[in-house]
Amino acid sequence: MRQISVKEVEKTIYESFLKANTELPEDIAKALHCARDKETNELAKFALDTIIENAKIAKDNKWPMCQDTGMAVVFLEVGQEIAFIDGDINKAINNGVRKAYDDGGFRASVADPLTRKNTRDNTPAVIHYEIIPGNELRITVAPKGFGSENMSKTYMLNPTSSKEEIIKIVVDTVKEAGGKPCPPIIVGLGIGGTMEKATYIAKKALLRDLDKANEDPEIACLERQLLNAINNSMVGVQGFGGINTALGVSILTFPTHIAGLPIAINIQCHAARHYTKVL
Repeated sequence: MRQISVKEVEKTIYESFLKANTELPEDIAKALHCARDKETNELAKFALDTIIENAKIAKDNKWPMCQDTGMAVVFLEVGQEIAFIDGDINKAINNGVRKAYDDGGFRASVADPLTRKNTRDNTPAVIHYEIIPGNELRITVAPKGFGSENMSKTYMLNPTSSKEEIIKIVVDTVKEAGGKPCPPIIVGLGIGGTMEKATYIAKKALLRDLDKANEDPEIACLERQLLNAINNSMVGVQGFGGINTALGVSILTFPTHIAGLPIAINIQCHAARHYTKVL
């Protein structure tokens, strides 16, 4: 049994959120440059230039790339041969978040859902645990801004719904969102499971590198169809029109009940912040 101190987890969470909020992942940065090169709308080109420059300034100065530094979302893939020692793992994660948001000068955006009283330190984090084989701990942080989160949707479709109907629902959701989620967006799509499973895998789908094709050829084909349909909507960068409404579409599926077809659409803005470290 491998022992991992929660103090090491806390340090990793702290460092990861500092990095995630100030540096775009390389695949996202590359996709933004590619979008700029092929864009035909002059206003959209200007917006992309500004987005790219903003990302560079944020990285160079260790400043947040967006004033909405998100709600702290943490994914932990925990090897079943690991034992956490030296304290409470949940407290350690939240301590790491608290320190990162304080030291980074990041906005405190978390409040009680009813009283709206701010917790003042961006905690508690939303923590997802998954048990995996082995003795490694994979930690992924993903600060999620709510300009895009608010535009996300969950649908309980009939089991007879076709791929064409799925495509229409996704495109209609993107068109309804318009410029509100700060496109170009990334669309995470969770198909199957139960209602909560679909929403979970939709968010997890956003963590896949845009450079990596889906391992399932049929799903990869659906992703391309969706991306083309979304970009043909001409919502465009920041809602200004053009051919770059989305940078990518990522789908995860899970077997579902014969009587249903849950679909969750998690929209991510162009500031698709996430960072992974393996302990």
